Amino acid sequence: MAKKNSKKKHQAHSRLKTKLEAALKKQKSQTVQSMSAPDVQEYKNHQSSDASRQRRNLPMAGRTIVVTSGKGGVGKTTTAVNIAVALAKLAKNKKVAIVDCDTGLRSTDMILGLENRIVYTLVDVVRGVCELKKALVHDKRLDGLYLLPTAQTAQKEDVNEAQMKKLSNELKKDFDFVIFDCPAGIEAGFRNASAGAEEALVVTTPDVAPVRAADRATGLLENQGKKRIHLIINRLRPKLMRKGDMLGVADVLGVLNMSLIGLVPEDDAVVKSSNDGVPLTLTDDSLAATAYMNIARRILGEEVPFLDIENMDQGFMDKLKNFFVRK
Repeated sequence: MAKKNSKKKHQAHSRLKTKLEAALKKQKSQTVQSMSAPDVQEYKNHQSSDASRQRRNLPMAGRTIVVTSGKGGVGKTTTAVNIAVALAKLAKNKKVAIVDCDTGLRSTDMILGLENRIVYTLVDVVRGVCELKKALVHDKRLDGLYLLPTAQTAQKEDVNEAQMKKLSNELKKDFDFVIFDCPAGIEAGFRNASAGAEEALVVTTPDVAPVRAADRATGLLENQGKKRIHLIINRLRPKLMRKGDMLGVADVLGVLNMSLIGLVPEDDAVVKSSNDGVPLTLTDDSLAATAYMNIARRILGEEVPFLDIENMDQGFMDKLKNFFVRK
């Protein structure tokens, strides 16, 4: 029976991977390749430098990071907000700005619980209606956290890449970290959000369509010359992974071939957090909050082990069954 179950699990994984590989075949030219040895060394030097600066209490150079995916509904905004909050908590005496780039929709302010404090927006800044400092909303729960909201009544085409690059350079003068929350898709909103960023965090869920979208987005980021691109796999569900009904971490990495920086489990606390306007990392008392805090620590240069998500909710009988399967 154990061998039969193991065979079914293997077959399920094979079917999922085959389906994913077929979907990616048409965009083979965009498939992410392994980072070259010089790029890997550059990233290590960058992290080492940041960690060294923290130890010596020296100012860090402003880092600009876009959080993207190419696909809607994978948790980009939740990820961007929680990482920004985590960085503001961990990097003492540092300033973090999160920029909502989803012009025409806007949701970052709601997840942060700051929707009632918005006066000016990113669009007002690039149009010269107001100064940047007037549009920034300070989150009073954390000394170093600020939001630059965007407009709901404008269109993504009302902002261009040159304006976003200029805005990014201005923000880097005053902030240690600038997080750009990218809208779904790979059109104008994507180009604007990524234009001023030097680094990228690509968010995907372990499903065929989001992984394919992540692959496409990563190819475009590489074409922009970005070298520090890292993957976050979101909404992992342990039971489905063990049954072979969901792509596992190794399956996703086998296709995307990217540097992994975060694994985030499915967590009911995310929904309540978003509705309440209280980011998970403010309280740090859920599995997803722990995962987001770990991502922030890795961004800061710390070496943090990944959560063993596949086995985190495994009961005694499941563990016993897997023991005999391995035998």
